[in-house]
Amino acid sequence: MRRDLSRRAFLERAACAGALLALARPSAAADGMYVSLNSSLTRQMPWPDFVRLAAKLGYGGVDVNLNQAKTEGVDATRALFKELNIKPAVANLGLQFATPDEAAFQDGLKLLDESAQFAAAIGLNRMMAVLSPASPVPKDERRKFIKDRVSAVSAVLLPSKIRLGLEFLGPVYMRSNAKSPNTFIYTLPETAALAEECGPNIGVVLDAWHWHHSGGSTAEIVAAGKSHIVHVHVSDAKPAPPDEVRDNQRHMPGEGMIDLVGFFQALKKIGYVDGVSPEPLGRVPADMPAEEGARLGLETTLAMMKKAGV
Repeated sequence: MRRDLSRRAFLERAACAGALLALARPSAAADGMYVSLNSSLTRQMPWPDFVRLAAKLGYGGVDVNLNQAKTEGVDATRALFKELNIKPAVANLGLQFATPDEAAFQDGLKLLDESAQFAAAIGLNRMMAVLSPASPVPKDERRKFIKDRVSAVSAVLLPSKIRLGLEFLGPVYMRSNAKSPNTFIYTLPETAALAEECGPNIGVVLDAWHWHHSGGSTAEIVAAGKSHIVHVHVSDAKPAPPDEVRDNQRHMPGEGMIDLVGFFQALKKIGYVDGVSPEPLGRVPADMPAEEGARLGLETTLAMMKKAGV
């Protein structure tokens, strides 16, 4: 029997969701985990409208589009967050730190300093970047290369007090390809260990979907501890052979078989008190209005957090 919500079923449930969302707003403002709106739920929309939608529905924060926010400017962006009581949760690094082009990397570092200063000025202190689990060279050689690059990024972000989270990717199909036939880092413990060597402001973006497909355990989350977790992504997965898992086949929290109760309880145990972004890639139908997608992401995430006692 299907557990995921059809458009019709969602609309039928939306009427009773208001009470839950009304209770969510006070907890989002408290010192605890809060749900942040991610664009996978809304697709593209103007930046100020994206923030206003998050506030309207009861989100505690937003994943920041730095380029669009820069267009609005520091003062306007700060005023928007203050008016709506919304936290800037995380933004993409905007730099391909693993590019083989050294000149391009150095040019990117110069631009990164400007982005870091802007982020700090609007109250944003977290960025994220994806760590590929596939490597064109042997693992040890790749590790040194990535460590050197991320360490350089760390040095640029430190003066602005920005933390960087490295997101590891778990599925089997991502771990090697024709151009990168060697498996690299794809688990929480190895990512946390690498991050620790790169700088005091480097940690991990813990994505429940990738954690699950990497074979991760709640014990690994507890062992990593609060200091290593920069940001959290959450979605769910249906049973599938490991070789058939694809990134755009995710589900809303609670629609699949990932142990999200254990996941959130482990985060609570280590004292994680920052953003949780629903990121169910491929789940929101193309014809679903942005508000419906965002509401569905919030409702299912809050329901799972409540079930976990968070």
